[in-house]
Amino acid sequence: MIAYDWIAIGGGITGAALSYELTKKGFSVLLLEQQANPQNASHYNYGGLAYWSGTNELTRQLCQEGMEIHRFLSEELNIDTEFREVNLLLTIDADENPQKIASYYSQFAIPPQLLTAKEACHMEPLLNSAVISGALTVRHGHINPELVTRGYCQAMQQKGGIVQFEKVLELVRQNQRIVGVKTASETYYGQNIVVCAGGFSRQLLKASGISLPLYFTHAELIEISAVDIQLNTLVMPAQLKRFQLEKQASKSENDRLWDEPGHEPVPPILDAGAVQFKNGTIRLGQISRVLTDPDAKIDAKISESAIRDAVGKLLPSLANLPGTWHHCLVAFSQNSLPIVGTIPDVEGVHIFSSFTNPLVFVPPLARRFANQVSGVEDPIIERLNKLIG
Repeated sequence: MIAYDWIAIGGGITGAALSYELTKKGFSVLLLEQQANPQNASHYNYGGLAYWSGTNELTRQLCQEGMEIHRFLSEELNIDTEFREVNLLLTIDADENPQKIASYYSQFAIPPQLLTAKEACHMEPLLNSAVISGALTVRHGHINPELVTRGYCQAMQQKGGIVQFEKVLELVRQNQRIVGVKTASETYYGQNIVVCAGGFSRQLLKASGISLPLYFTHAELIEISAVDIQLNTLVMPAQLKRFQLEKQASKSENDRLWDEPGHEPVPPILDAGAVQFKNGTIRLGQISRVLTDPDAKIDAKISESAIRDAVGKLLPSLANLPGTWHHCLVAFSQNSLPIVGTIPDVEGVHIFSSFTNPLVFVPPLARRFANQVSGVEDPIIERLNKLIG
């Protein structure tokens, strides 16, 4: 029987980055991902690196570290991550006060610059000036998240790590210790299990009698194949409704609903935006739904129509481009901070999940986590660990 030092559950950016960093430290690592071509949040991520968005000492430090890692990640992983810096436009609706919206961003490490509607349309000619009162702009990092995740997996394997494509059905528990994981065909044993399964993490842990304040939304978007139309900027709304949705959905009075399928604690929201990748593909989105069943069915036609209508008002030339609707789970926490560290009261199991700014925060926290479990105390990991309850 092989017993790994670490078994990571989930092959998105979280599991891939953490497995790589653990392997670098000399641990034997098994990474389990249920799909050979994952259709997860990392795959459908918009690729943004909001390194400017830190609002306190902790998040500003992680933003700085994350950006520094991304600048050299292509070389480290031996894969082109398509890293670049571009202009981000945060649009302000026509009925909103631009100065008031801009004031909300004053706490950020790099506050965005306020533009008039005319200035915003000069920067992004595809914008419809009639539906905005202005916009905010700031330099923004951008990568291809699928390539980054693949690069981490490949680099981890080159250092001796193992990747298996199997769905984890349950954790193997012996008294107060998790000793392994069970798939449909095999039981794998490890000294340490780390759950990096994003939106599925809550359900997986709950099946083993472990309750954590983990939550998820069903995120929906449209992917447009490479087109000749060229966006000059990344376009997102200045007032992201998703954050308010997460705050409402994770209130303590809703906790009982999360352990039962079939509930929708709060109504869905739509944040209209568009992001184009270096290969010309465009992602339009997004709808966020709070459905407590991770396998809930969603009417794709209704959702696609709603996204196209909202984005079409803002960017008319994108409204009818042929594309495909997709949906995935996006994990979040109660306080917008990641849930990282050792799970209390049960030995051998750890959590690495719920990143509000995943592409920026995951690389530095994966590195710090690996240092911590290698015996080098890390104040940030220890601080986040204390928040797990």
